[in-house]
Amino acid sequence: MTTLKQTPSQTVGPYFAYGLVPEQYNFDLKSLFTASAADREVPGEHVAIVGNVFDAEGKPVNDALIEIAQADANGRYVQSAQEARESGFRGFARCGTGTDPKLRFIFDTVKPGATADDSAPHLDVIVLMRGMLLHTYTRIYFEDETEANAKDTVLQSVSSERRHTLIAKREAGASAKPGSSGTIYRFDIHLRGPNETVFFDL
Repeated sequence: MTTLKQTPSQTVGPYFAYGLVPEQYNFDLKSLFTASAADREVPGEHVAIVGNVFDAEGKPVNDALIEIAQADANGRYVQSAQEARESGFRGFARCGTGTDPKLRFIFDTVKPGATADDSAPHLDVIVLMRGMLLHTYTRIYFEDETEANAKDTVLQSVSSERRHTLIAKREAGASAKPGSSGTIYRFDIHLRGPNETVFFDL
C-alpha cells in the first residue's frame, strides 16, 4: 500500500524563499518579482512601504511573504507584461521578512491614485507564511488621504473601531534602506491579538 505524503500546499514552506524570492535569499535563481513595484523613472510620488508581520504574541514573524498589487499614480492598473516592461511600472511586488535584520518587509513603489470616485488610494495585500494553509488578504490605505478614505466603500464597510488597522502612517526621516524612497509609510500586519489587522474574505 502506498503511503501518501504531504504536498507543498499542506506543509506551506520553505518553498516561498526558494521559489518566489530566491534572489532576496541569495539563491542562484532569478526572482520573477522583487520588492520594487516601480522603477525610479516612473511618474508619481515614490514611497517605501515598511512594516513587520506580528504573531499572536506580538513577535515579528521571520518567514512571512508579503505581496502587493496596485494601480499607478493615475489610478490605472497595468494591462500586460509588455506594458510593465516598457513603462517600468509593474504594479506588483513581493518581499520575504527573513533577510532584513529587523524582520521587516520593505517595498519601493509609487503612491497609487484612486481607481474610482468611491475608492481611495490603496494597495491590495496578500500575506503568506509557514503554517498558514490559506493565505490572507488585506489592504493598505494612507493616513494623509482622509477625504478619499471617507468615500472608500471598502474601507467604510469596516467597523470604525478596526478601520485604523488598514491605515499606513507616514513617517519623516531617512529612507528605510539605501536606494529606497525618502517618503516612508509604516504598515504593520498583526495576525492575531487586540490589534489584529482586518482581513477580507475573498
